[in-house]
Amino acid sequence: MKKKYYLVLILLVSTIVNAQNEQIKQQDTTALSEVIINSTRIDLPFKENSRTISIISSEAIKNSAANNIADLLQQVAGLDIRRRGTAGSQADLYIRGGGFDQTLLLIDGIKMDDAQTGHHTMNAALPIEVIERIEIIKGPAARVFGQNAFNGAINIVTKKELNNTVSANIGAGSFGQLNAGITVGSDLENSSHIVHVDKISSEGYRYNTDYDNSNYFVKSIFNKNKKAIEMIATFQERKFGANGFYARASATDQYEETQNSLIGFSTQFNTEKLTIKPRVYWKRNQDEYVYLRNDPTVYRNLHITNKMGAEVNASYKSKTGITGFGVDISKVYIKSNNLGDRNRFMTTLFLEHKFKLLNDKLDITPGVAVSYFSDFDFYAFPGIDLGYKINDQLKAYGNIGYTYRIPTYTDLFYNDSSTTGNPDLEVEEAFAQEIGIKYFSPKFSGSFALYNRDAQNLIDFIRSNTTPEAIYTATNITEVNTKGFEIDASYHFKLNGFNQTLAVGYNFLEDDILNQNKELSRYSLNTLKHHFTTHLNTQLFKNVSQNIIYKHAERTTGNSYNVWDASLAVNLKQLEFTLTASNIFDADYIEAGFVPMPPSNLLFGLRYNFK
Repeated sequence: MKKKYYLVLILLVSTIVNAQNEQIKQQDTTALSEVIINSTRIDLPFKENSRTISIISSEAIKNSAANNIADLLQQVAGLDIRRRGTAGSQADLYIRGGGFDQTLLLIDGIKMDDAQTGHHTMNAALPIEVIERIEIIKGPAARVFGQNAFNGAINIVTKKELNNTVSANIGAGSFGQLNAGITVGSDLENSSHIVHVDKISSEGYRYNTDYDNSNYFVKSIFNKNKKAIEMIATFQERKFGANGFYARASATDQYEETQNSLIGFSTQFNTEKLTIKPRVYWKRNQDEYVYLRNDPTVYRNLHITNKMGAEVNASYKSKTGITGFGVDISKVYIKSNNLGDRNRFMTTLFLEHKFKLLNDKLDITPGVAVSYFSDFDFYAFPGIDLGYKINDQLKAYGNIGYTYRIPTYTDLFYNDSSTTGNPDLEVEEAFAQEIGIKYFSPKFSGSFALYNRDAQNLIDFIRSNTTPEAIYTATNITEVNTKGFEIDASYHFKLNGFNQTLAVGYNFLEDDILNQNKELSRYSLNTLKHHFTTHLNTQLFKNVSQNIIYKHAERTTGNSYNVWDASLAVNLKQLEFTLTASNIFDADYIEAGFVPMPPSNLLFGLRYNFK
């Protein structure tokens, strides 16, 4: 196998030597600070926002050496992506500790929370070919997005148009990886359309870790010359062997299939002072799990969850500032052979106002979200953001607020031989505080944030003793304190006339579970205590670029690991060759449960852009 790798490398090097000198489009490093964060009701340029927000641009995605969102988000300090296997088949998403149910994923502002379990959050992750950028909002975000944004939110912003283009790609690599996809862009007189289809598969890097995944994406803008109507439709299907994914390490024959789909319509109405953005959507998730792949009759779960929603977000400009307000109404239905047939009606009202004082140097944004759940009553969660513009490049900020999460149906009603839900669970709540400072310039940008979160009623599955027959029961933990700090920096420079970028990030986090015996907990908070990431993007020739990514992780249990990834891209006019190397130095590590991550592996890709 190693000889094959060397042959691929030799082929790429010879291609580089004989390549035509074609200039690769360089990223405008100053443009990022002007990106409008529009997933909230008050649209603001990135650098004017008084929260901890990170943006992964389309150029950064291209230079990430990542082939899916799960791998991409791992490169951001403060994000803990606990993967089980490769290709993002099953991965849990955490922001600044907490649990996998406490992070909200959005697609173009549409909330993709799943009432069954947060394990399905990443089922909605889109192929990176259709993503314009990713907005990462860290810290309490309940008053901005509603429940499930307990520790933060991630908004995937999809591309609006690709003009008239066709792009096809194929890939092959270790463990029998085979990838193929096509992306089509069509720009018509009064509409534009993007269509993407891909399929990725692998024999697996160990017994029963094979997968067969498919992605379908359509985005259309109708009546674009007058009152544009935007439609988005997605469908993701994943079929994978789940060796040791759940239950116990000895459960080597588990198998799972998931389907996730979304269809949404939105538009926008504008006057000089008022902006109104209505939206309707339908989200569906299906999860089928069997304990024995070749004998589903032994144990099988089938859950089908539908969420239908409508929301209206608006902003109004006045002499006193900008007022943002909105309403989000949705209903969830679940049919499950384990959880039962259930439904929930939800309504959330949002209100916030941004004041600007001291010649626009000081901004103060108080706000509140008030939510009603048909099975959990009313809840109100206020908060406030403050920012002070020291100069054009430097800004200090702080925010405080309450955040919350209602239990999932798995928390409430799940039952098997070792686990039982608890219909009497209370809502998770927390009071969070943060202060920070951020700096922007064409060559250097950086930020520092210090945060604290005092949570109560966090939900975990607890057993009464450590005997094998003890049952894990969903329980509200009395109190948890989380504190930490975060540093991010990037430096842009030129070498041989080409743009180069070095980015580093570090997050320190400490969870203190008060009055809790960790040995009795199934999901004890084994967070990333130390998380360091660095990314070097270089270009030494006109048609060649390289990326090196390093990640260091140390969990609260003391387990630590270091992982190196790299990629090489060669552009020959309409043709692009890529080589991605993952876990170069063959680190032995586990991110979730009992699942060892893959050893070193390669993926060779070829993309052709038709004109």
